[in-house]
Parts: sequence; structure tokens; C-alpha cells
Amino acid sequence: MGRLGILATKPVAKLLAECGDNPLHPSLGAASLTALGVGGIIGTGIFVLLGVTAAQNAGPAVIISLVIAALGCAFAALCYAEFAAMVPVAGSAYAYTYATLGEFVAWFVGWNLVLEYMFAVATVSVGWSRYFVKLLEHFGVSMLPSALSSAPFDFAPQGVGLVSTGAIVNLPAVAIVALVTTVCYRGIRQSSLVNGFVVAAKIVVILLVIGFGVFYVDPDHWKPFIPENTGVRGQYGPSGVLLASGIIFFAFIGFDAVSTAAQEAKNPGRDMPIAIIASLLICTVLYILMSGVLTGMVPYQQLNDAAPVAVALMAHEGLRWLVPWVIVGAIAGMTSVMLVMTLAQARIFLSMARDGLVPQALGRVHPRFRTPHVATLVTGVCAAAIGGLFPIAVLGAMVSIGTLVAFIVVCAGVLILRRTRPDQPRPFRVPAVSLVAPLGIGFCVLMAVSLPGGTWWRLIIWTAIGVGIYFAYGYRNSALRRLAPES
Repeated sequence: MGRLGILATKPVAKLLAECGDNPLHPSLGAASLTALGVGGIIGTGIFVLLGVTAAQNAGPAVIISLVIAALGCAFAALCYAEFAAMVPVAGSAYAYTYATLGEFVAWFVGWNLVLEYMFAVATVSVGWSRYFVKLLEHFGVSMLPSALSSAPFDFAPQGVGLVSTGAIVNLPAVAIVALVTTVCYRGIRQSSLVNGFVVAAKIVVILLVIGFGVFYVDPDHWKPFIPENTGVRGQYGPSGVLLASGIIFFAFIGFDAVSTAAQEAKNPGRDMPIAIIASLLICTVLYILMSGVLTGMVPYQQLNDAAPVAVALMAHEGLRWLVPWVIVGAIAGMTSVMLVMTLAQARIFLSMARDGLVPQALGRVHPRFRTPHVATLVTGVCAAAIGGLFPIAVLGAMVSIGTLVAFIVVCAGVLILRRTRPDQPRPFRVPAVSLVAPLGIGFCVLMAVSLPGGTWWRLIIWTAIGVGIYFAYGYRNSALRRLAPES
């Protein structure tokens, strides 16, 4: 073997060998993995983004936006399922890319998964903080001044750059990330139990809103279904529906996190595909039902609020009793999202450390809890600092673009591996892969293109930082290159 370049691939056999030498604890069945997926998906999307995108971009046609985002995710989910069953390792899209498109592309995907998971934890923690403060206010408690529950920095109204808001730190955001990190540090079984309880609670709340809210739906609120464009790209009309799909795509992020727990699955060949596809189907149905009920209960313009579900309920005297339960459900939903994303990010670091692309300390597994404890702590500390300092406006747009890039690469990787490794055992095979994978790529590209230009600039800057780290550290310390014999 000659000296390996930046596009050297990691043999599938080596990935499978790493599965056999598993330092993690395989304790999750199909139900726990599905709950993990649902826990990662249902949160900020259903309690915030559905209403906001309806009010600002798509009107009642936010349902169409959901379908576009769900289709893109569905095609990508099938590709994820094939990879997760075939190569059940903790690295998710990063590991799959390493086996198909080479080390540099794998680093690019892994770096974007950091953008997805770590920034998602930070973003959701800010939303959690808002709902927590609302809950305290509902019970007449005003123990947290705005200086301790708001971001110290925000975008400048004019020009580019950050400005000080006068706040000190978003303390609730920091506190919830610390709590979630502690749970993840203790072990996957404990994390799974907590997540299962939280998922059950928030689904009950969502079903209550749908079940009672449907009796207050006025079909006139759905007219016009697609509001006329205001003349500004993305404000209603077809462009608004498409832009909303790119924004609301954030709501579906989470099913891919299931694949990061592949090494902790009891029977990954069977359970991983079931969990990935089932979690996406369950959440898509709930999202569509909730969006139909919310836009039918009140005019869509009224949903432009940080708590749109509460706004819709407060508009009807007979539903106001549900408001505190919705706040509790939102808090529970966001907690489970942070739990799943923290688990996922730590396992991405574990896989990258094992390959030598990030410091080896991130690959250490706790001798008692059998969790990647150093990676979990690093994830928690970074996410707490980001969530405590910056507002959702700064963080949210960073997440979707990184995930879309990862999905595109996974769909392409399935096609490539079908050609380069046709005889590789596949417990689950994507049906009509020559159609499904390109459709996944096409839908994800469509949503990525719909995002604002500033999102792409942030991706370029983030990528440039990642490339610098790769050549300064990852390339020099790559385990694949270090162990390769010289020609």
C-alpha cells in the first residue's frame, strides 16, 4: 500500500472489527431506540417552529412545507438505515463516509455533525430557558431577572457583528445543559430511561392539544391555503413554502441521532432500521396533525410567537386549562432533544478520536459507566457556554445546513458502496436505491438552497475552521495513515 492521501477510505472490515471490540454497553432494544429518535425529533419544532414558520413564511401551507421536509428526511432515513444495519458503529454519517468517500470528506461530515448536534443542544437550551421562565411566571414566581435569563450577545440591528445586550448569562440554559450532561455521563441505560419517560409525557400533551383543539378548528382560517407572496422572497407564496421547509427541517433533526447509538443496540441489524424509520413516521404524523389544528384554531398571523401553541389555546376559553400542561410538555420535549443530541455528539467524538482525527482523550470510555465521559463533558461544557451567551437567532441557522450536508453525503455514500462493495452483507437494503438515494439528495439540496445566504456564509467559515484543524492535527495523527505500511 502506498502512502495514503486525504481521500483514503477506511475498510468496512475494519469498521466491523471495531464493532466486535465494543467498549460501550449494548442495552437498547427497538423500543428504546425508537424512543431515542422521537426524543430527538419532537421539541422546538413542534412547540415553536410550526407556528413561527406558518406566521412568517407559509401560512396554512406549512403542512406542505412539512411534507417536503419529511420526504427529504424519509429518503435519507432509508439510507441511514442501510448503513446503520450494515456497519453498526457509533460514528453515524461520519463513519459511513469514511468507508465510502474518504478521510477528508469524512472529516468534513464529522465537523458538520458537530455543528448539528452541539449547536442543536445550545439552541434548544435557549428555547427551554424561555419556556421555563414562562412556567415560573404562570405560578407567580419572578425569581430570575432578565439579566440572568437572557443572552449577553445579539446581532447588531445595523451592520454585521455582535453587540452586548446588558445581560450577564442565560442561567436556565446553562443549568439544563449541565443536568442533561450529568445524565448522559452516568450511562446510556439511565439516559434511555429518562428519555422514555420524557417522550411519553410530551406525546400525551401533544395528543391532548390535537384531540381537544380539533373541536375549535375553523376551516375559514385555512383560506387562502397558500397566502399570496408579499413581493419579498420567502414571505408566503411558493417561495415561502419552500423556505419554511428548509427552516422547519430543523424540527426533524434527531432520527439520525439513533444511528450514533448503534454500538449500544442489542440487535443493530434488525433494531436500527426499525427505530430510524418508525421514529420519523411517528413524528411526521404528529407534526402534520398539530400544524393543521394550530392553523385552524386561530389565523396563522397570530402564531408569530415564541410559544405559538399556548397562543392558540389562549384564544379559546375552553382550552386555557391546557396552557400550563403545554408549557410542561414543551419543557419535557426540549429536555429530551438535548439528551439525545448530547448522546449523539459524544459518540461522534468517540469515533473520530478512535480514528486519530481529534485528541485521543475524547475517545476514553468510563470504566464504570461505560460511556464516552470525556467527550460528554466537552460537549456539555461547550454547549452550555454557547447557549448561555448567544440567542436563538445566532444559533438556529447554524444547525440545519450542517445536517443537510450530512444527509446528502449519506445518500451518495449508499450508492457508492453498492457499487464498490456489492457483496457486503446488508441486513437492511434500501428499496429502489437508484431512485431513493438521488431523491434524498435532490430534496436535501432543494432545502439547502432555500436557506438564507447568511447561512451559507456561516457554513463556509465553519468549514474553513474545520479544514485548518484537519490539516494541523487530524491529517498528521490519522490512525489509518499511521498504521499503513510505506511503499
